[in-house]
Parts: sequence; C-alpha cells; structure tokens
Amino acid sequence: MNLGSRNQIKVEGGMASMTDLVFLLLIFFIIMSLMSNNQTPIDLPKSDENLPPDQKMVTTTVVITEDGKYYFAPEGNEKQPTDLISIKDQIAASVDKSGEPKLRIAGHKNAKYEAVFQVLALAQTNGWDPVLAYDK
Repeated sequence: MNLGSRNQIKVEGGMASMTDLVFLLLIFFIIMSLMSNNQTPIDLPKSDENLPPDQKMVTTTVVITEDGKYYFAPEGNEKQPTDLISIKDQIAASVDKSGEPKLRIAGHKNAKYEAVFQVLALAQTNGWDPVLAYDK
C-alpha cells in the first residue's frame, strides 16, 4: 500500500517573475531620474552685498578673551578683565541707561563656546537682544 501523496509541490521558485520585476524597477528609476529637476534655483546673497547697518549703535559691549575672561566695555571703554558674575549689575545698568535693550557680544576667535553662551543666557534672561560682533 502506497500512502504517499500523489501531488508533489515543487519548492523551486521561478526566476522569470524576478527578472520581470527588476526590469520594471529599472525602467521606473530611469524615467524618474529623467523627469526630476536637478537644477533647483536658490537665491543666495552676493558676496559684495553690504548689510544695512543698525539705526543705533549698541553701546554696551561685553568682550570675551581667549582665556575666558570678560571685559565690560560701556561705550567702547574697556576695563580690567573679570568674571561675568561680578559685572552683571554693571551690564544691566548700562543697558538700562542706553534705553536700547541690546547687548553687543564680541570675542576672541578661540574663546570657549561656554563663555559666549553664558553672556547669551544673561541677555535672554533679561530680555535683551544679543548682537554678535564679528570682523570681516
């Protein structure tokens, strides 16, 4: 007595359908690459354009040195380097006196980011607009 099934299922996969799929994907990507626009127009500023100056010069300036010291320079007069905690009140008085809620931040190119961020945080907590100074 033969109890085995007469219908044998083939486990082999047909490669014809796989090649058809690859061919269709190839055609799809070729058509899509031809239809795409690779030249998206971008309006970049010209290098010789001058930025309009602010109406009022910011008189209260904090200068950050390379070693993390701070100079408080009201109206451009730099004094002794110190830490930020000891000049906070002087900065606040100078900004209030100027009537313009702006604080100019200048620093050495090798100054630590932490020192700059502390002055930015001081400006943010007091509601002042920070103005970053830079040389061209």
